[in-house]
Amino acid sequence: MSWRLGAVVVLLIALAVGYVYTTLPGYDQVLDGRQRGSVTLLDASGAKFAWRGDQFGGVVTADMVSPHLKNAIIATEDKRFYRHLGLSPRGIASAVRINLSEGRGPFSGHGGSTITQQTAKLMCLGVEYDPDIWESEAAYEADCRQGSLWRKAKEAIYALAMEVKYTKDEILTIYLNRAYMGGGAFGAEAAAQRFFGKTAGQVTPAEGAMLAGLLTAPTALAPTTNLERSQSRAALVIGLMRDQGYLTEEQAREALESPARLSEAAEAQAGGYFADWVMSTGPEFFTRNTSEDVIIATTLEPRIQRAAEDAMKHVFESKVSEESKAQAAIVVMSADGAVRAMVGGRQTKVVGAFNRATQALRQTGSAFKPFVYAAALDLGYSAADVIEDSEYCVNVPGSGEWCPQNYDRKFHGRVTLAEALRVSLNIPAVKVAQSVGLDLVRRVAADFGIDSDMALGPALALGASESTLIEMTGAYAGILNGGSAVTPYGLVELRILGDDDPVMTATGGIGERVIQRDAAAELTWMMHQVVAQGTGRRAALPDRQAAGKTGTTQAARDAWFIGFTADYVAGVWMGYDDNTPLKGVTGSGLPAEIWHETMVRVHEGMPPRDLPMAPPEGAGAFTEETVQQQGTRDRRTRDGIETLLEGLFGRDVESGQTPTPQSNR
Repeated sequence: MSWRLGAVVVLLIALAVGYVYTTLPGYDQVLDGRQRGSVTLLDASGAKFAWRGDQFGGVVTADMVSPHLKNAIIATEDKRFYRHLGLSPRGIASAVRINLSEGRGPFSGHGGSTITQQTAKLMCLGVEYDPDIWESEAAYEADCRQGSLWRKAKEAIYALAMEVKYTKDEILTIYLNRAYMGGGAFGAEAAAQRFFGKTAGQVTPAEGAMLAGLLTAPTALAPTTNLERSQSRAALVIGLMRDQGYLTEEQAREALESPARLSEAAEAQAGGYFADWVMSTGPEFFTRNTSEDVIIATTLEPRIQRAAEDAMKHVFESKVSEESKAQAAIVVMSADGAVRAMVGGRQTKVVGAFNRATQALRQTGSAFKPFVYAAALDLGYSAADVIEDSEYCVNVPGSGEWCPQNYDRKFHGRVTLAEALRVSLNIPAVKVAQSVGLDLVRRVAADFGIDSDMALGPALALGASESTLIEMTGAYAGILNGGSAVTPYGLVELRILGDDDPVMTATGGIGERVIQRDAAAELTWMMHQVVAQGTGRRAALPDRQAAGKTGTTQAARDAWFIGFTADYVAGVWMGYDDNTPLKGVTGSGLPAEIWHETMVRVHEGMPPRDLPMAPPEGAGAFTEETVQQQGTRDRRTRDGIETLLEGLFGRDVESGQTPTPQSNR
């Protein structure tokens, strides 16, 4: 009876294995187990810096990967892999014993699965995902991983069939390509590139051990999630490799003393705000929901990105009190709108976070004034033209009489347009806007790239409208490039992996002319005076010319500094997410300092170049005499404002310092 019963069982198993054998595809058809595609982002030099979606680095075979990786996986997952027939009775018995001793069911917890069984599970026992059957991909994957007794029996049959169909190295190849290794990486090649910036064939013993260690809990042990935990797990794998003869004592000691480290790209946590922004600018079916593997070339320059991040960190650590919850954002771009760096908040190593550089609509304050003067200069006004800074009221339909006031609540008499911009006087800006026409000012600003809705009344001239930092920085880039509109862009080229021809190319760049080149050159000169001798003095660079404009909104809810050199344009915004007023901080204070620190780092090692600016006729007399007279007024005003601010706020909550005079401009 025993022989007969045994023969029947063997026959049934053989029939089941034979049937499954006939359904198994060629091993090269099951190497990529992902349900959708991925996006790899390249910086301006062509180096990978960010990943999105499920990464698949390409097919590798068991003999292509580093022997250290292959040995680490076998030592960790199935040391008798090359000696069993797909099942390991000894391993199963050991797992059952451990599970029972720990109070679990015999098949709950440790499974004692061989690499062949794990590969069968990765292939979901041949069941493919069908959206018409499964509620979601998560439900499909959960079914594939269930550990019931019946499921284990089917898995064993499938594993035996695989052992008949494929060679050991083919089974290992499937495993190496389908296994999820954390950080969005499927397969050894994607993981090696994702974490170490190299191919699977180049990994060292320490790196191979780290990759093998991820297989037990890829999400929790991913080095991008917790590097120390990943290194600790790798140390255990190195010990197994040494004990099983894959590493000598010396090799093991060296691997333990020099644990695997993340590549620079992996340290960057997948590109942060810039990568998120670029992904949002491309077609959804090629970025967020792609079914293909997509390569996107971008404008990012890692050196400049580090410069911006380091500058923000330096200023907040040295000049902002620890309890302050104020936020900041930075954008750096070329004159053609190519974005070179982006910081969307104080926490820079993020993915999917709120991006204050592109998503926050904030009032612009006096940072809007250059567009008022751009409209005037393009009509033939001169920076040396004189305007009366005196009491001025405008009747606003539906609102009554509105009388703008300067920051110091004083009138300064006859001033030039350049002087009015240099010290950011409000009344002259409103008068000039009324003179040239608010519709023209609005059109010039819109043509320069400010797409947000703009205020309809005369307060438009003082920045009552809202805009984003990237819009404002792009508009200033138009001034630098000689008066042509700019569309900021980060995507240079998008193509499908394996295709030479791009699906789409750059989505921005220089557009149509907005103001004449000589008007832009004169405006640049006016903005240079702001930095050299006006409200933007804290932004001045030690070795090269700079131009820019400060901006502070009502009640100091937003503080801006946007400016440029001959090489780059940079914008800085600072404020609270909930619109809480800043205390003792305005555009001429911390934002100007962040801009200064950013641009010093950005231009390190670069030869200085002159700004494309042209002073108006009579500028010599203007800069020598008028500036000297205004300087005396500035000092008197400074003393009064400092006393006022100190009395109101005491010490600066954000900066931990007594407010400085220009902080109210």
